[in-house]
Amino acid sequence: MKKIIAKIVSAALIASMALAFAACGSSKKEEESKKLVMATNAYFPPYEYYDGETIVGIDAEIAQAIADKLGMELEIVDVEFDSIIAGVQAGKYDFGMAGMTVTEDRLKSVNFSTTYATGIQSVIVKEGSPITSVDDLIDGDYIVGVQQGTTGDIYMTDEVGEDRMDRYSKGNDAVLALMQGKVDAVVIDNQPALSYVAANEGLTILETPYAIEDYAICISKDNEDLLKDINAALDELQKDGTIDAIIAKYIPAEA
Repeated sequence: MKKIIAKIVSAALIASMALAFAACGSSKKEEESKKLVMATNAYFPPYEYYDGETIVGIDAEIAQAIADKLGMELEIVDVEFDSIIAGVQAGKYDFGMAGMTVTEDRLKSVNFSTTYATGIQSVIVKEGSPITSVDDLIDGDYIVGVQQGTTGDIYMTDEVGEDRMDRYSKGNDAVLALMQGKVDAVVIDNQPALSYVAANEGLTILETPYAIEDYAICISKDNEDLLKDINAALDELQKDGTIDAIIAKYIPAEA
């Protein structure tokens, strides 16, 4: 009889432990489902950059506003720019947000949200450079520095070919190469260009923009629900003025 009672007690203990583990596992899954993981490259001011150990900027604040709308916790992961789409596609990150332009090639791998900001591709040169226009850059025999995987990289590869391209993992590395005379110009988004020129004496931006483009958020093609949720949140944030206010905070109208 004692053995039978012992067996019943043991069975009850095992059952209660199994329920506890199941509840723990369920709680963990719920926690994960309430977290949004954003991949970015945090060397693209004012859209994303480090303030101490924290990633801040336009994209970081818009992403936080989206997460708040969806009742989710936001986690931002800093990775190489050209690994963002592959990571989103593989499900490693929920979405990518890094001043990213929609292109036909990128659309083959991921979906994109509605546009939330407009960007300009600009050309940085040294003061006194013989390059005074985009045509000078393209038609000459100059070496162009770009951040690998960006639209500046894509556009300039088509325009001038591989032999005249130097690619860098970060925009500031390309600008450093320009200052050191390793490249003759850098093609990069205008807002980061303004930051780099302000921080480095002897550089200037050509007056004529190279290209104008729209920024959007990349999301896995397997996650249509998240695409709808993000688009709905962006729509609300556009209508209530939140996005305009965030952009104005980092890019004053008079700039």
